[in-house]
Amino acid sequence: MKKILVVCGNGLGSSFIVEMNVKTILKEMGVEAEVSHTDLATSKTEKADLYLGAKDLVEALDDGTRNVAKLTNILDMDELRSVLEKHL
Repeated sequence: MKKILVVCGNGLGSSFIVEMNVKTILKEMGVEAEVSHTDLATSKTEKADLYLGAKDLVEALDDGTRNVAKLTNILDMDELRSVLEKHL
């Protein structure tokens, strides 16, 4: 099963909202995946198939070894759906 890790600065509010939105979209797409959220520092030590978060924040994770999806607007459901379709 794929693992998606939603990342934000503190791993609390915004990443939790995006996590819920990701789960909604995946359900609509008929895709099963483990989805969780965390802060940037912790995300660097966790393994995932996709790291997802605000563009300016998750650029720190883009080291060429991770599949990183950078969102311009974390609350835009259309952008989120497009990113998930592209990366899954």
